[in-house]
Amino acid sequence: MKTKNANHLKFFLLIGVFFGNICSPFAQQINDELPNVVLLLGDDHGWDETGYNGHPYLKTPVLDELAEVGVRMNRFYSASPVCSPTRGSILTGRHPNRYGTFTPGYSIRPEEISIASLMQQKGYATAHFGKWHLGPVKAESPTNPGAMGFDEWLSHDNFFELNPYLSKNGADPELFEGESSEILVREAMDFIEKAKAAGKPFFVVIWYGSPHEPYSGLPEDMALYSNLPETFATKEVRLTSNETGLPVTRLQRDVLQERFAEITAMDRSIGELRNYLDAKELKSNTLLWYFGDNGTPQEANATVPFREQKGSIYEGGIRVPSVLEWPAGLPSALESNVIMNSEDVFPTLAFLIGEELPNRPIDGINLMPFLSGEKLERPSPMMFWNGSPRDLPLKDQKPYLDPKLQEGTSPMVKLMNGKATRDFRNYIQTDIITSDFQGDRAIIDNRYKLVLTESKSGETQFELFDLLQDPAETNDLKELYPELTKKMNNQLRIWQESVLNSLLGNDYKMNK
Repeated sequence: MKTKNANHLKFFLLIGVFFGNICSPFAQQINDELPNVVLLLGDDHGWDETGYNGHPYLKTPVLDELAEVGVRMNRFYSASPVCSPTRGSILTGRHPNRYGTFTPGYSIRPEEISIASLMQQKGYATAHFGKWHLGPVKAESPTNPGAMGFDEWLSHDNFFELNPYLSKNGADPELFEGESSEILVREAMDFIEKAKAAGKPFFVVIWYGSPHEPYSGLPEDMALYSNLPETFATKEVRLTSNETGLPVTRLQRDVLQERFAEITAMDRSIGELRNYLDAKELKSNTLLWYFGDNGTPQEANATVPFREQKGSIYEGGIRVPSVLEWPAGLPSALESNVIMNSEDVFPTLAFLIGEELPNRPIDGINLMPFLSGEKLERPSPMMFWNGSPRDLPLKDQKPYLDPKLQEGTSPMVKLMNGKATRDFRNYIQTDIITSDFQGDRAIIDNRYKLVLTESKSGETQFELFDLLQDPAETNDLKELYPELTKKMNNQLRIWQESVLNSLLGNDYKMNK
């Protein structure tokens, strides 16, 4: 779409927002000018680890520029405090507990409807690059990127560093030499060239392997962080050894130098992609969206301003950086304090391409009224649930998929039980019992956040926080606001019932 049509597009966006999710008039008007979409995801990239969010040492000039000229989302969340579930939420718009993707190592279910499938049906050329982690990427897997709506994929079952092994369209993994973020972007640009030649809009998903541990940076990027404060050298942290693939203890200062180098390289690759889009006159009508998949991990927690870290439903585990640029559709820079999360990607993109949402519970919402600044408060709360499968012996758990189809093939540095590859699992559940509602969980209703955790004795503990006044979650207000605590707890419980109903497979019996 040419820049001169930006106001025309914005008019139809606002008309669509005004009439809710009635998208067909909008789709008819812009059918020949559908936006290209590029989704970028950092692996374990915490909220504060950008220059624009005030990090004292990191250099992220490209993300900083995106935050200045595009939409900067100050209160953006990952649907989960760990990676696989968040990735599922991006593709489906649904909380991952609905389809048994409880934590890393749990696959998505084949019956889930992906945003890539909707884009594909709309005529988009679709491709996935990088970390998948929702099931094996091999050709015979029923949950590989191709099964989820991607025409092409160059992907890894899990995470990777420099010189990654990647599978192209399900073939045996092959070695790609170089800095992994730059490799993914280079391959994505080749795909975009093919989409252009075919006259198709493109939907490109780049899920980086950075900055997940074990860390490895280029010498020139490492040099940028050679003078980190000596205070970081007084703490030892545990992570994976690049040499042995086993756990090792190292000084945090050395670890942070490598991690920051990875983030800088990832940032640079985003700049390379933006420059390419600009040179090819594609930048104006390409929606480019970056965010992290969960908070900062324990070995890198040095400057996080929030409570806890990766794996926790406190802010340090789920609040992540997010910036979006779309010059033709959102021409004005905007800094937003609206609460948003990764589940919102699906309904937002579905709206933009004029596709109806599937006939099943969708937890995300269309963000266009908030990204354009038309609305300033989310109409319904966001729910979080760091759930887990029942604690049953393996013999009592019936696999959702043939275990052979769940075996991964992508080599990685980190060994587990002596293996350099990862297998996946997903289990059939046929009933609901009281203990199924347990697990750390939270509800955020614009200003207030209710957090529920389980003590070692099994007792549920409640905490209520005012995130506007207390983003670090230090002052528990439940005694001051008992009625609000009760109301939010009831809302969370009702939502959990819906999630467990989905986990039983009942959504798949509904008409699409």
